[in-house]
Amino acid sequence: MIIVGGGIGGLTLALFLHRAGIPCRVYESTPEIKALGVGINLLPHATRELAKLGLLDRLGAVACEPQTRSYFNRWGQRVHTEPAGRSAGYDLPQYSIHRGDLHLVLFDAVKERLGTDSVITGHRCIRVDQDADGVTVHFADGPDGRHRAPARGAVAIACDGIHSAVRRQFYPDEGPPAFAGINMWRGMTRRKPFLGGRTHARVGTLATGKMVIYPIRNFPDGTQLINWVAEVQTDVAAKNDWSAVGRLEDFIGYFENQTFDWLDIPQLFRDAEMILEYPMVDRDPVARWSFGRITLLGDAAHPMYPRGGNGAAQSILDADALVNALVLETDVEAALLAYEGERLERTAKIVRTNRSEPPDVVISIVEERTGGKPFERLEDVISPAELDAALERYRKIAGADKASVNR
Repeated sequence: MIIVGGGIGGLTLALFLHRAGIPCRVYESTPEIKALGVGINLLPHATRELAKLGLLDRLGAVACEPQTRSYFNRWGQRVHTEPAGRSAGYDLPQYSIHRGDLHLVLFDAVKERLGTDSVITGHRCIRVDQDADGVTVHFADGPDGRHRAPARGAVAIACDGIHSAVRRQFYPDEGPPAFAGINMWRGMTRRKPFLGGRTHARVGTLATGKMVIYPIRNFPDGTQLINWVAEVQTDVAAKNDWSAVGRLEDFIGYFENQTFDWLDIPQLFRDAEMILEYPMVDRDPVARWSFGRITLLGDAAHPMYPRGGNGAAQSILDADALVNALVLETDVEAALLAYEGERLERTAKIVRTNRSEPPDVVISIVEERTGGKPFERLEDVISPAELDAALERYRKIAGADKASVNR
């Protein structure tokens, strides 16, 4: 098996294939695997899969495990708090982790189990050919400027992200990712814990500025590395550069007055170790992922808004489902179609839901009903039952509800 792309999805797939006794090799475009990025959340539906690979102890050693999720309006008033992970009765934990730490845990496990030559860097895929017996993956533009020798295998799985060359081969007229005018600025700030140090907080709405804030690393001196995301709806016509260095002055004005008794938001931004600017982009769901001996996985298959802990999680779920299909089906093309049948519509529904009704929709409901003003009694605005129902609806769509995960 040839895996195109050594990100979270590709490395997880390599580990599941190895667990099933299926040989594989990963081809990554970058010249070196490095710990890059900012924070992500692994909800129990993702850690359940990583537990099958025996990685929970390694992840727990470098991650934070939140006990609660809290939702606040732009005035810092608490709209809702609910338990998270094992505190909520899940069998598996929720981990908040630096993306680079997760990537390195997966990469180290792949090297240990599959061998140091199992991940080949500096190989950017440009095309995949296939015949009745297998696939030939073509590479170009290595770090020294030379074209690379092609690789031959039984199946090619495209894990090469939102700008997938393999997806473009089958959807040449798709165009660039869809940008709806939502800008994100992401950063990390080392500081003392807030709200007890084990809370995942969501604050505000897109109309006036939205934030997601949570710790991703604990330090011996009692401080934490706090990951934060600021989102703003703008009238920008074109999408921003991906992972560009962000400027504080471009977004802090939306949050300048949000100094709460539990956290000083503007100071959190000012003290950041770094700021990155991202476009909030995705792609419309497509009708097929599998074409003979070639299939798509993760962001190559279903790029979605990074909401609800589902960007990385769904690629991890894809990997497990694909290997299950390969084990159960003797014909590889039938296996790829079975995998597609299991995952395509589920992920398409998450893509659409992340656009229209993300997990923090409860804040938007309160904002609309109060006219954007502080409330005196939350019970006069929304009932606890309505809050719980809105949040549970998203969890069920994502396959992250407690009954499904524990089952």
